[in-house]
Amino acid sequence: MTGTRGLVDRASALFEDWHGELPTEVGPVAGDGSARRYWRLSASDGASALGAYGPDRDENRAFFSFSRTFRGLGLAVPDLYAVDEPAGVWLLEDLGDTTLFEAVKAARGNGSGEFPESMLPLYRRVLEELPRFQIEGGRSIDFRRAYPRSAFDRQSILWDLNYFKYHFLKLAHIPFNEAKLEKDFGKLARFLLGAERDYFLYRDFQSRNVMVREGADGGEPWFIDYQGGRRGALQYDVASLLYDAKANLDERLRGLLLDHYLRALSGHHPVERDRFMETWGGYVLVRILQALGAYGYRGFFERKPRFLQSVPYAAANIAGLLEDGLELAVPELEGALRRVVERWGPGAVASEGSPDRLTVSTGSFRFASGYPQDTSGHGGGYVFDCRGLPNPGRLEEYRGATGLDPEVVAYLERQPEVEAFWERARALVDAHVAEFRQRGFSQLSVYFGCTGGQHRSVYFAERLARYLAERSPEVGVSVVHRESADWPR
Repeated sequence: MTGTRGLVDRASALFEDWHGELPTEVGPVAGDGSARRYWRLSASDGASALGAYGPDRDENRAFFSFSRTFRGLGLAVPDLYAVDEPAGVWLLEDLGDTTLFEAVKAARGNGSGEFPESMLPLYRRVLEELPRFQIEGGRSIDFRRAYPRSAFDRQSILWDLNYFKYHFLKLAHIPFNEAKLEKDFGKLARFLLGAERDYFLYRDFQSRNVMVREGADGGEPWFIDYQGGRRGALQYDVASLLYDAKANLDERLRGLLLDHYLRALSGHHPVERDRFMETWGGYVLVRILQALGAYGYRGFFERKPRFLQSVPYAAANIAGLLEDGLELAVPELEGALRRVVERWGPGAVASEGSPDRLTVSTGSFRFASGYPQDTSGHGGGYVFDCRGLPNPGRLEEYRGATGLDPEVVAYLERQPEVEAFWERARALVDAHVAEFRQRGFSQLSVYFGCTGGQHRSVYFAERLARYLAERSPEVGVSVVHRESADWPR
């Protein structure tokens, strides 16, 4: 049973087996954009754990196998408390809610692009741990469990490059010559395969996959989401962290941190810096292209606009690579990348009247907690009251779900009043967006409120974000569900 209620029941049963009593509170935890789902389960004595569901059994098995291996090596990964493999549900250690990305964002405070020096010790500790995953993990991991490939080989590289082509370039309508681009992809793949590739490649070693627990010097790093790992080159994971789009590290800092990583690596494995650097730029490039493919798939195709907010940062990274010069001649790929930079890179939205400057801030809230605060200083926009619509929260089967869950979406879309409400709200927002773009305004707020800020308001905020991503992809969209931390358990 894959409905929310059934999955929560399975996770609760695992919690009871582990802790000796059923949880008294169960609440959803924001996921990573994948099909996996998470809940925090808490007992009356304060004990807590995360329940998780993954629909892909092979991916789940990779996660279970890698987790047990890493724990056996003493690496800082969550303890796997219990597994119901047939149901695709498991229970694991609760590492809290603070990621490395969120810690950096909080330390930046006033929104300045400057990297906070206070976060350097934490980044150094992260890079000191990475060689242990790569070297010790590489010796111990059962790569037969790796999914979907046992190695980051030619096939894997071409998958990533075509992911970028089909889910970013084509969906963003960036022109290119397909035959020439494929030739460049083959050349880049051969270049990357020139690196040593007998290590554990974490695959998604970025700031949102490092959890930060309280501790000295800014906290203690713990590591998650390594289920896509496989055999591969050392360069890839370092590039993933240092060129993580919205973390927005500058080139000076990247150089310092790369040097720190290489010194840490030398304590585990002989390092030939010149040989490492021969393919470094190629791995930076392929990682950025893979990330852009993911942003395009989640943003353009799945219509989750928050992923498109990372594109300008990735474009800025590409601009830096192009300025320094790519390490091999790939003219068709380089031409496509220059078009990406022209559209999203530094200076692409410099003119005051440019329609690309508009950002729509939307989200959900409950009226009992008051109206959302305007943080842009603009002060304009809409608040729509959804309380007159049928409330899924009154029905037992939907009480623990949210407007993000398919069953709640299906329930609401069966109600004729919901569609009528949407059409009226959409028409008002369309008119405002067109006017604000014409006048060169930078901010528009559109919020939806309901009784609990959990079902109807969440549904409409998400629907508006998807609609704007499809209709006006040049308009930025940010989504905040204000009550998510307090959704009823």
